[in-house]
Amino acid sequence: MKIASVPSLARAPPNSNRRYTPAMAKKKQKPLPIAHWSHSSLMAFLRNPLAWHKRYVEKIYDTPTNPASVIGRAGHYALEHFYSGASKEVAVRLGLEYLRGVPDFELNFGKAVSRRAQKAKRGAMEKDYLQAIGFYLARAPRHKVLAVELRGTVSVEGLLLPLTAVSDLVVESQLEPGAVDVVDHKFVDAFSKIAGQRAATKTLFVMQALFNYYTVRELTGRPVRRFIVYECKKRANKDGSTQLRRYVIDYAELGEEFALFHRLIKDATAEIARKRLWLPNPSDMFEGEHSFDLYRLNLIG
Repeated sequence: MKIASVPSLARAPPNSNRRYTPAMAKKKQKPLPIAHWSHSSLMAFLRNPLAWHKRYVEKIYDTPTNPASVIGRAGHYALEHFYSGASKEVAVRLGLEYLRGVPDFELNFGKAVSRRAQKAKRGAMEKDYLQAIGFYLARAPRHKVLAVELRGTVSVEGLLLPLTAVSDLVVESQLEPGAVDVVDHKFVDAFSKIAGQRAATKTLFVMQALFNYYTVRELTGRPVRRFIVYECKKRANKDGSTQLRRYVIDYAELGEEFALFHRLIKDATAEIARKRLWLPNPSDMFEGEHSFDLYRLNLIG
């Protein structure tokens, strides 16, 4: 998709008699370090700016992946094929092949340092994946699917940087004729604690929903009504209760959240535009230790 050019925000200095030309503005305006914002990059920047800089600016991808993330990706891969027309059996097999194809050096095994321990960890990952995808497909939600893994980068009025997002499913809305809903899947160890299961009360869901809102609206040319999240637990509940929980965000109810989202994107863009020091966050449970190693060695400039 062609991204519209963004007008220069540079201004002539006060009390200046010099004519301020476009060429001068281009010379003075420092290019931004990234081409667009995504939900994952924004959350990474807010959590740990140094780790964000390493991944999204320097394009260094050597941080090992958490096993839970790999299981989630395998689950998404299986559902991508299932909702594209594959049988349940084929979808499960393709997801398992994806999981097995991730090399050991890309995984963060934690305390499992011996080959035997890592093999056991691999076995546990496969078990969790097969349980989770099995729980989901046993009673897979039914939708009239319009698009699977819809990807796009779009310009949004008032924002200096474009937004990019991937939507697991785009489906016909059952709430508003002619509109579409966005469906997102998450494979989790525990359900999110949300009062009354109103996903609009969980900020992380809302931020992701708004990225998808703008990309899907532009790519489909249709009104976008809801963001539906399905959380699937990887391990069976002892009481036999459901392994799948559904949360719904109605965009029609997000007036203040839209304004707050725009403010956050603008503030984050202004923050990365200025000259700054990239400091580590040792308390980050995912990349804290690694970010401090980078800071210690002064590897990120």
